[in-house]
Amino acid sequence: MVSPHGIQFAAHLISSFYGELCSKVCECLLRRGTLTLAQIIQSTELSRENVINCLRVLIHQNCVQAFAVQREGAFGEAQRIVTQYMALFNNIIHKLRAPKFMQIVSEELGKDGLMQHGRLSLKRIIDRNEQTAGSSDIHVVRESFIRLLNARFIERCPAPEPFLAPPAEDEAPAKRRGAKSAKIAEPKTTEQRALAAAAPMESMRFSMEMDNLPEKNDDESSDSVTHRKKRKQDVLKSDEDVLDANDKKEVLWRVNFEELVRRLRTKACISYVKTKINDEAGIVLSAILDLSGRPESRQKAEKTAYLSMNAIYDEVIKKEGGLGMDFERIRVSLDQLGCETLSTGLDESYSIGTHLSSFSYFNAVVESVVLRRYGREAYRVFRLLSKAGRFLETDKISDSTFVEKKDAIKILYKLWKDDYLHMEKVMSSGARQSLFLVWRVNKQTLWEQVLDEMYHAALNLRLRIAHEQDRGKEVLQLPREKLVRELEKKYKLLGKVRVILESSLMNLDEAIMLFHDF
Repeated sequence: MVSPHGIQFAAHLISSFYGELCSKVCECLLRRGTLTLAQIIQSTELSRENVINCLRVLIHQNCVQAFAVQREGAFGEAQRIVTQYMALFNNIIHKLRAPKFMQIVSEELGKDGLMQHGRLSLKRIIDRNEQTAGSSDIHVVRESFIRLLNARFIERCPAPEPFLAPPAEDEAPAKRRGAKSAKIAEPKTTEQRALAAAAPMESMRFSMEMDNLPEKNDDESSDSVTHRKKRKQDVLKSDEDVLDANDKKEVLWRVNFEELVRRLRTKACISYVKTKINDEAGIVLSAILDLSGRPESRQKAEKTAYLSMNAIYDEVIKKEGGLGMDFERIRVSLDQLGCETLSTGLDESYSIGTHLSSFSYFNAVVESVVLRRYGREAYRVFRLLSKAGRFLETDKISDSTFVEKKDAIKILYKLWKDDYLHMEKVMSSGARQSLFLVWRVNKQTLWEQVLDEMYHAALNLRLRIAHEQDRGKEVLQLPREKLVRELEKKYKLLGKVRVILESSLMNLDEAIMLFHDF
């Protein structure tokens, strides 16, 4: 579920890159969820032609995914196939990170044209390179393409319109289990099923094989992509106008956001550790992240994975500044990072768990918000509860933070009212029963709220940058020789303001990326 300010921010980005009409269509999908073409036309009150053109642009730019489902017909009518469209919020937000992505690619491999063009076939990439760079050497372009593919900076595009087969009738819903039994994964939403069905097989995702993708095994998933003659006959003509027939036949390629975001997260985590702890801890973290692949992702972290000390040491000494580190110094850094130790005889291993992603970054961000918004005493109260990780009584909080009880109660109620804390009423046991309150940080709700506030701040920064550019456009458009005296001062001031605003936006986006993806 996308937060309110997240929707506004995404709609603003689409408006900036692709215009107001595309923004209106995208915002409609973000607010209302998955819709058919007719429903989008009705909701946006745009013409059919405008909606079709907007959907074509958004699909091409990886901001919208189409998929087909089977629906029951009206009384006496046969079942029909309906194409639906959903907005891809994550991909929209990634548009803001294009400069960072291009910097990663250019530092390692050189320029990449897919970032600007959304999705292209290899033939179109070669044609565009000939038009822009004037180079007609197909072998050079192909080699560059293969390097991008080997680095996993690009991947095959999802299927343009996967068909979601209805669940089999003999599939029984999962039974509820007791609280102590293993948790059952929640059933996937239609949108999750569509994304899974559209995704290419992992063996083909980074393959240069130019044949059509093989169909997934029906035994693997009921969401397999099917290409039947009936499917082609039943699709509405209006949706065929949206989904380019040529794009269905070609193998298209796009930027692999997952890999690029992983690299940005890794870089951000290491930078944070170096700032808050020291350079040696950053070197050790970098080594661990390289060994484990992607443990910085909170959802995908290998909670039971352990790395041996020898493996960590071998990776550390490869890093710049790590050659002089010995086992003892590495152990100190591992302890500072919050890694757990597992000793089995002569073997010494460390758990990388979720500590690397959550050891203090999120708390530090939220604590700074509490300090600015509620003051020093509230900051001490919140910090105590955040570190405790459990319910604490009002008296215990007051005594531990050296805040008067009446003031502590006011602070706690204020934080609870703003959804920073969770409160419960507990009845004491014994002859004289009394009611008292216990408090703890409601981290999941709190992080969602902070993330929404970050989207709001990012939107305001984008609007401020646009305002400053518009206000100073007359000065910015003047030739350099005319920028003298007051005009020169104004020009330099506009440049400084823009640098400050854009660097603030880049730093804020880094925090958004970590909060959202963890």
